[in-house]
Amino acid sequence: MQLKDIARILEAEVLTCEDKLNCTVEAACGCDLISDMLAFTKEKMIVLTGLVSPQIIRAAEMVDLSGVVFVRGKRPTPDIIELSEELGIPIMCTHYPLYESAGLLFAAGLPGWRHWPRAVGGSEDAP
Repeated sequence: MQLKDIARILEAEVLTCEDKLNCTVEAACGCDLISDMLAFTKEKMIVLTGLVSPQIIRAAEMVDLSGVVFVRGKRPTPDIIELSEELGIPIMCTHYPLYESAGLLFAAGLPGWRHWPRAVGGSEDAP
């Protein structure tokens, strides 16, 4: 699935890196803890979060995520937007809550980390 598809499905406003909307996303993870983000995400994934902090962008850079979607109508501050642009990490905002955002993307065919073989503890380790 491409970032532009995610933006459409979530009725999301794209705040940065519109030139990367054709990038492919292979899976998604919803979390509000940076420790979970670091533990359960890999490259070519997006994170859905309500945690609006520069640390989310820094962690996304470390993991090489395809993007960040802020949920529940949360909006990043100008310093977060600036950091995202500087690092080339697309960010979006949606009015949907985390649970619904994840459900909409899953229903559209974007798997979660458990169902993605390259993820930590991927499908071969799933209960």
